[in-house]
Amino acid sequence: MRKTLTLAGSDTSGGAGIHADLKTFQELGTYGMTAHTSIVTMDPSASWKHNVFPIATDVVDSQLQCAFSVGLDAMKAGMLGSVEIVELGAKYIDQYKLENVVIDPVMVCKGEDEVLLPETVASCRELLLPRAMVVTPNLFEAGQLSRMGPIKSVDDMKRVAEKIYDLGAKHIVIKGGRSLQHEKAVDLFYDGNEFIQLETGKIDTTYNHGAGCTFAAAITANLANGKSVLDAVVHAKEFVAAAINHGWKLNEFVGPVMHGAYHQFHISRPVVNLVTG
Repeated sequence: MRKTLTLAGSDTSGGAGIHADLKTFQELGTYGMTAHTSIVTMDPSASWKHNVFPIATDVVDSQLQCAFSVGLDAMKAGMLGSVEIVELGAKYIDQYKLENVVIDPVMVCKGEDEVLLPETVASCRELLLPRAMVVTPNLFEAGQLSRMGPIKSVDDMKRVAEKIYDLGAKHIVIKGGRSLQHEKAVDLFYDGNEFIQLETGKIDTTYNHGAGCTFAAAITANLANGKSVLDAVVHAKEFVAAAINHGWKLNEFVGPVMHGAYHQFHISRPVVNLVTG
């Protein structure tokens, strides 16, 4: 069985982070392993405010030693927590010559509006992007990585994708989703040569907690299973669109995506249209 690693933060509510990644890895037939960088809790008495508890760097190092020693087919990096952990991730990627690396540059928690760890953005830009087979920023994260500010249109996404590609990432997928000013839910794929828009209909829901983590984890599993990068991304969008389409209410603050929806509800799998140019 193919082995996949998630280097990321936990999510006590179960919808995002390492919890979403493991569910996705399992759904897509890979053996999921973890290296926790932080524990994230939510305060039900304070409108689900997030609290982040970093894990010591030497503990993260010990987890990575364990996971990499068995031979990984792909890994995903999400919330990393510190410059030191970014450096650790880069070290292990190089030491084990791992090629299938998906970077999901988590900068804010769902429902929060400030960059969690501003000092890690520069190290991610310098150390992880050049080692990424795929990087999957949302609009905010893409603006931060590229230093180009707010993204409002597909043309903006293209300019930012070129900038991120110049930083060393081999393939860029900018997640526009339902936030983009567009009639469709659009993600943009760029490989240095061609722009491809991945389009589905917009889904009218707020139950989308964990969608970004799930998307990146699905790409990771697909790469581990031998899919080409574009096929891995297209299938991941189908997978996460189904998960969003069947999202559900956890409580009055949040609703997670349903990670098993792609396989449970065959009839309602969204179709992804590819638009080149």
